[in-house]
Amino acid sequence: MTAERICTTDELETNQAYRVVLGETPIAVVKDESGTVHAIGDLCTHGDISLAEGFVEDDAIECWAHGSMFSLKTGKPLSLPAYEPVPVFVVTVDADGVVYIDPTQTIAV
Repeated sequence: MTAERICTTDELETNQAYRVVLGETPIAVVKDESGTVHAIGDLCTHGDISLAEGFVEDDAIECWAHGSMFSLKTGKPLSLPAYEPVPVFVVTVDADGVVYIDPTQTIAV
């Protein structure tokens, strides 16, 4: 699969997560305070809860149901009860600010 067009950076609110599904892969897309766009697996590893419905602060997203926080950069859990990471996907932003994500390409951390 190749990278798919998601949106433009102007369409993303800062520190607000958006859920997209590419193929069968749910992904939470977030533009942080510095303008960097992140894409992580949308399901909390503690329970099948959408992370896009959670809260974004600094470089982390918090699961609204149980409070687990995950790094937007690495996908690693920053707090319990989750102890397994979520995948982090490669994001490409072109010169026009168009955001592309390939759900088959993850970042190894």
